[in-house]
Amino acid sequence: MIAFLLSILLAFAGHPVDGIPVDPELDSYWTEVSRTVAEGDFDGYAALYHPDAVLVSTAGSASYPISQALEGWKPGFVDTAEGRTTANVEFRFTRRLSDASTAHETGIFRYIATDADGGQQGATVHFTALLVKKDGRWLMLMEHQKELATEEEWEAAG
Repeated sequence: MIAFLLSILLAFAGHPVDGIPVDPELDSYWTEVSRTVAEGDFDGYAALYHPDAVLVSTAGSASYPISQALEGWKPGFVDTAEGRTTANVEFRFTRRLSDASTAHETGIFRYIATDADGGQQGATVHFTALLVKKDGRWLMLMEHQKELATEEEWEAAG
């Protein structure tokens, strides 16, 4: 009974239960997200989402289909692909829960875009992602962009 209660407490604390690590393919998923952003590979980026995915934006007080978000993000990808800007996104995780077919990832991402004149735009944002594994591929089903993160929070997550 005590071992059962301990395993539940550890699960809720974000620690792996029974020493089961996070699926290494999840790390590959986030590496691919970064690659597609850096290369301006819009089609590759869009393919990382489930067709029914939802974006939740706490800052924008909105929830809408990822297809709508992708439409708004596409010009930035085109600018990157055509060399008018450079873009970079990094991820740091504070909690990772997964099994063979589902994952709940919590952390902070930092996105920075630099235009040809050296001007930068970007944000460091707390996020949660819900992913499912379909046909051997991880796909994001829900992306929740929360409040902005401080530099101290970013460093602590590293």
